[in-house]
Amino acid sequence: MKFVCPLIVVEDIAASRYFYEQVLGQEVRFDFGANVTFKGDFAIHLKTHYQQLLGEPALYPVIQKAHNGELYFETEVIEAVHDRLRQQDVEFIHETREQPWGQRVMRVYDPDGHIVEIGETLDAVVWRFHRQGLSADEVSQRTSMPADFVERVIKDRR
Repeated sequence: MKFVCPLIVVEDIAASRYFYEQVLGQEVRFDFGANVTFKGDFAIHLKTHYQQLLGEPALYPVIQKAHNGELYFETEVIEAVHDRLRQQDVEFIHETREQPWGQRVMRVYDPDGHIVEIGETLDAVVWRFHRQGLSADEVSQRTSMPADFVERVIKDRR
């Protein structure tokens, strides 16, 4: 068996497509009307159609803002993404903050209340700490990333 992708249920395909395509810069791989799959290997599915596939809608309610999962994206330009989300009036769960391993992330809601986490790439985390004067060993200890990964990132970015 092969895992294919997560699928989230949405009220409005057009609004969700706008958010994921225009705001987050994702590209559509397949558009089946009620189901759209993105190149990042996740899909959105129209709630009314999805519930028909399950059977009786009352038995399988779709709950918005359930806070029981998230879609996770990474970027090299965390500040620019933050600014773009603010300009689009996206609802923030929290502003950009540093996680215990040093990665800067923010969390927002998509139009249906699904949590979307956006973090800087792990390469960017390593490089940021290295530019701040930490040695490769110190970066590895600070981030819990393997030393060979840290050394490769530092070498590749020089």
